[in-house]
Amino acid sequence: MRRRDFIGLVGSVAVWPLTAHAQPAGMRRVGVLLGVPENDPETKSRIKAFRLGMRDAGWIEGRNVHIEYWYAGTDRDAINKNVTEVIRVAPDVIVANSTPVMAALRAATTTIPIVFVVVNNPVGQGFISNLTNPGGNVTGFSFIEPEIVGKWINLLRDVKPDLARLALLFNPDTAPYYNAYLRSFKASPQQPGVEVNPAHVRNAAEVEQTITELARDQRSGLIVGADPFTVATRVVILKSAEQHRVPLICPYRQFTHDGGLMSYGPDTADVFRRSSSYVDRILKGERVGNLPVQSPDKFELVVNLKTAKTLGISMRESFLLLADEVIE
Repeated sequence: MRRRDFIGLVGSVAVWPLTAHAQPAGMRRVGVLLGVPENDPETKSRIKAFRLGMRDAGWIEGRNVHIEYWYAGTDRDAINKNVTEVIRVAPDVIVANSTPVMAALRAATTTIPIVFVVVNNPVGQGFISNLTNPGGNVTGFSFIEPEIVGKWINLLRDVKPDLARLALLFNPDTAPYYNAYLRSFKASPQQPGVEVNPAHVRNAAEVEQTITELARDQRSGLIVGADPFTVATRVVILKSAEQHRVPLICPYRQFTHDGGLMSYGPDTADVFRRSSSYVDRILKGERVGNLPVQSPDKFELVVNLKTAKTLGISMRESFLLLADEVIE
């Protein structure tokens, strides 16, 4: 079911009424379709950052732009239903978040400009032809590159020197690119000496089973992939990891705030804020296909020291100094 989010930022002007016929002449329309749950803190952070970016570019909701939000989650039927409605509304620009959302939109329109945000491997998934000159009606902001797999492994091994086995947990339906990322990582000449295998999960029961089996080897750890499914099942993942004393790392800081050992990855809010610059340029007349795809330029390391102590992990002061945030 479509949901509209018109709660303005504190101190901002009131938003325009919901009905399209009430909009003044010259009002531009932007549709934002997210692949994460509506009430998740991560979702709220992304929307707030996007709104701030739009405001800084001079686009004020209710004055010169009407922004409509849909929350598709990971259910394919819900995504398709929301995509159909977004296309019917015919906004000037669509902001697309998550691989399943982007795939559905790509199949639905070749004319409405689309700016994807926090979408991985856009060339490999066929959303664009190349990063420098995407062409067509799609461009955007990518998120995770294959090289980050090695960084996750090294960070976990820094705090757990006996680390010998890792599982990369993701849903292959919503994050298919991780299989290719792992192949790329294993083909690289410099290996960290840790066995890394994919853990395909599609529901909470499979998440719990994966972590239970992983915990049988005390030298194991868990990488939680950036994936709309893992965001939606964060509570299950963290509860199971805590129960079985499995150290984990994830790209999203929210996991660490909620009890995970640590997170390292791009600042999702920053990526969403930057995406507003492309929406601004498209609304002002630039061709979407001429705008090169951009990569994240702000990464964060967050460490939960309380969780480390619970797991019996002692972190060096020099390691903690590298962290952007330490939760005690």
